[in-house]
Amino acid sequence: MRALATFVPAVLVAGLLTACGQSGHSSLLDKETLVVGVRSDLPGLGMRRPDGTFEGFDIDVATYVAGALGHKKARFVTALAADRIPLLTSGRADMVLATLSVTPERKTKIAFAGPYYASYQDVLVRADEAGVRGVRDLKGHRFCGVEGTDTIQRLTALHGMTARIVPAKDYDQCMTMIRARTVDAITTNDVILAGLIRREGQGFRLVNARISEQNTGIGIRQGDPDGCDALNRAITRMYQDGTAVKLVTKWFGGTGLDESMIEIPQFEGCL
Repeated sequence: MRALATFVPAVLVAGLLTACGQSGHSSLLDKETLVVGVRSDLPGLGMRRPDGTFEGFDIDVATYVAGALGHKKARFVTALAADRIPLLTSGRADMVLATLSVTPERKTKIAFAGPYYASYQDVLVRADEAGVRGVRDLKGHRFCGVEGTDTIQRLTALHGMTARIVPAKDYDQCMTMIRARTVDAITTNDVILAGLIRREGQGFRLVNARISEQNTGIGIRQGDPDGCDALNRAITRMYQDGTAVKLVTKWFGGTGLDESMIEIPQFEGCL
């Protein structure tokens, strides 16, 4: 991640844009209400309440940046893992904030603003696993692997690391298995694991392995550089005014997530 001080000068002199996209395509800046795809199944990040409304870190970030784009409103829709890119390419959503990591393959289909948060792949273990101080203390152990994710591949790519993989359909199933001691650990983005710990209340902890950095961006449709630039300015302001730190503390405080490195990530740039 790049420190905030290295990014600020170009941002301080600019206001938030309110014009249409230069490409001639419809811009998210033209809309009064922005349809935002968010997760509905990840505690702390995006959860659907019984009354149908949403809560979580991503929901608060989306509300903030939408408001920064000329006091626009956000309307939330569910975006599970397989739905995130199709929601944008089909025009059913204007933005997606749903643990969407910035990758070269995804950038061939959609554009990204931000990233708005830089997390790391980490490992969750039971709190009574006193002998586990680092990821290699779990060499050869049983890891829950959620189908359709690549976190296990990144884990086993570490030099000398091996693991026995127990498949699961989602992280709730992983938590059921680790409580039953049929697996020893779960690995994925640290904010996902922190949200699970926050929900459980006690009995689990993070190893703070920092296996690989994961830049989480705001997915938008291609061909809207003005909208992308405006979102980047809104994200920068979110860090400058202290909102980013407050939101991380609100949703992940007390979980063991390292909050000492909350800095604005290095932006990808808008095309």
